[in-house]
Amino acid sequence: MTWRPLSTYRLQIRSQLTLDDAAGLVPYLADLGVSWAYLSPLLAAVTGSDHGYDVVDHSRVDPSRGGEAGLRRFADAAHEAGLGVLVDIVPNHVGVAVPRENPWWWDVLRLGRGSRHATAFDIDWRHGNGKLRLPILGSVVEAALDNGDFVVDTRASDDAPDGTLSYFEHVLPLAPGSGELASDLPALLAAQHYELRFWQDQNAELNYRRFFAVSELAGIRVELPDVFASSHREIVRWITEGLADGIRVDHPDGLADPGAYLEELAGATGAVYTLVEKILEPGEALPSWWRTDGTTGYDALGEIDRVLIDPDGVAALSNLDARLRAETGLAEAQSWPELIHTTKRMIADGLLQSEIRRLVRSLPYGVVGAEDALAELVACFPVYRAYLPAGREQLRAAFAAARERRPDLADAFDELRPLIVDERTEVGVRFPQTTGAVMAKGVEDTAFYRWTRLGTLTEVGGDPSIAALSTAEFHDAQQARLASWPHAMTTLSTHDTKRSEDVRARLSVLSEIPERWSEVLGELRAIASTGHGPLDALLWQAVVGAWPIGPDRVLAYAQKAAREAAEATGWQHPDAVFEKGLAAIADATGGAARTTVERFVAEIDGFGRSNSLSAKLLQLAGPGVPDVYQGTELWDHSLVDPDNRRPVDFAARARLLRELDGDVARGVLPPIDDSGRAKLLVTSRTLRLRRDNPELFALYRPAVAAGPASAHAVAVDRGGVTVVATRLPVALARLGGWGETQLLRRDVAAVDALTGRRIEPGPVRLAELLADYPVALLVDDR
Repeated sequence: MTWRPLSTYRLQIRSQLTLDDAAGLVPYLADLGVSWAYLSPLLAAVTGSDHGYDVVDHSRVDPSRGGEAGLRRFADAAHEAGLGVLVDIVPNHVGVAVPRENPWWWDVLRLGRGSRHATAFDIDWRHGNGKLRLPILGSVVEAALDNGDFVVDTRASDDAPDGTLSYFEHVLPLAPGSGELASDLPALLAAQHYELRFWQDQNAELNYRRFFAVSELAGIRVELPDVFASSHREIVRWITEGLADGIRVDHPDGLADPGAYLEELAGATGAVYTLVEKILEPGEALPSWWRTDGTTGYDALGEIDRVLIDPDGVAALSNLDARLRAETGLAEAQSWPELIHTTKRMIADGLLQSEIRRLVRSLPYGVVGAEDALAELVACFPVYRAYLPAGREQLRAAFAAARERRPDLADAFDELRPLIVDERTEVGVRFPQTTGAVMAKGVEDTAFYRWTRLGTLTEVGGDPSIAALSTAEFHDAQQARLASWPHAMTTLSTHDTKRSEDVRARLSVLSEIPERWSEVLGELRAIASTGHGPLDALLWQAVVGAWPIGPDRVLAYAQKAAREAAEATGWQHPDAVFEKGLAAIADATGGAARTTVERFVAEIDGFGRSNSLSAKLLQLAGPGVPDVYQGTELWDHSLVDPDNRRPVDFAARARLLRELDGDVARGVLPPIDDSGRAKLLVTSRTLRLRRDNPELFALYRPAVAAGPASAHAVAVDRGGVTVVATRLPVALARLGGWGETQLLRRDVAAVDALTGRRIEPGPVRLAELLADYPVALLVDDR
């Protein structure tokens, strides 16, 4: 029988937090109530990697993360404390930023198609005259030759018998027998199995599959049995030797056949607990035939956020956006579907043009207008990808939308359709891999930074055109989760979220006070502005949401946001003049704007904390397997990576938990203050209750509140525990509080696990129940 977690706690393992460091945290995790520890990728990665998704060697645990011995010590500590171990793995790609560190890539560079590892990589050798194209040059190769930028070293080494070629920090192996051409650099370059290209050529001329638009991450072909075996031997060993108990699969949508991969993985591991990092669009279901326990929970995150948002206020924020656009002289805003079509098409024609052209080359015969037609189809595709032979209705929808937009390409669409819907064709395999990449770059990494009305709505896996959920819609979604994927992960913050849960909770308050936010934004823009109204709204929201935050963090976020939006500046060609406005905003947060920001945050912070505690309880006590991202048991106001990978003070958290337990034992409850102890209370008590009494969380029945403020309660009976959370706290305060609103209950006494207060049988006034906190966790006292 598969061992499955009741909850998880994500740890970012790296040189600053090694496996031995993590082993030292096990007692704290156990005290917190965690069921399993959830580790970021552990295989050897590029030197200095802060995340581990750039694996360079599948045969060993990264020494800088603790190595094999560190993993064994961590696993022993975890298991001794009763914790399971969930490990993140990366089957889609490997890191190639430092070629010498990746033995497979290095061998392909040295030997070309003759390398025994050549088939491991998804390289189109036809494109490039049998050479692997490397986009590492600062300009064209002729200029590099004229500048004397290349250095040849003909000294033999174990991994480079013929020597090496260096271009600044890039070191590459020389092909066999080519070292003798060292005095003739053009001839030497021509003799290699790689072709050095201008870095900008990566957009249109690469001939290997990448992770999205990251040329330093090269796709591998795990659909080949020998590649799967080689890249998973160490991972499978972790399972068979008891070093790990479950697997989280990163980016399965990049694989040729995710379903077949999961079957292979289940066969190799004995079908251990397995999650997939999969984004589902609204209304899209996870393929039921996949050998997985579910997704990593972005869908749950969106549902929890949206039940705490006022849809009327979002409409007002849209009106504010329209005014900002008009004041800035920008065109009228597009609808969300139109915007993402625009951004996806931009990505298909730009950053990922290499991938579109690979599709063209994979066609069995020439099709007039194929590149234009394929780019349009990818831009029109409604979800991340199809999984042929399933998903043909999504393909039909894409073809219909593309025909409507581009009737001039009708003949091309007619020729492409039978090829794309056939999973036996090369284009039929590659097209789904490409739609997912274009969706990710076009939506999450571009459109999310252009749609700036309310930052809560533009989160990974979210659709901002769905502004809010009613309590009934929220309950329906949770009941469906329990019925369909009861062991799927749920989350509020991850290493990939654009904003942490507490930032989003604070920003959700803006949906209740749009007019006040408009006033404050006007004051802030008068102090510092980029001249681009919607971008200003995004940046000042980030400041307000993450406050207190220093100018350096603000500037890092502002540059990333503005460049991702790719409207007034960009990554490849930053506009230095425009970006002075970004610096002005960052500088103002430490000076002229500080008082305004502090005053406004003070106005909304209490309501934001109410949202935070409500979201935390709904997640931790809800259906699925709740994950706590490292550090978020206290208030955490982080922005997009790398901001959300800053070091966590675990010693302080362990101390606070000990103090909290002592205080509660004496009947002293923590206030909702800057210390975050109230959030720690909610987190620890819910995790402990779930760990010790899982049978209390077996059902999901909406509970009923009655009275004038009933719309502000989200309540649910989990089978032995009743969860109560507050929504729209500003409107609740304007109403005068809960008044005589009651939670209708059976004639069973209960104890609030958060306060220790006994609740008598029958209905209870919410004003009494929620006197200390905006949430309650009632355990039936049978």
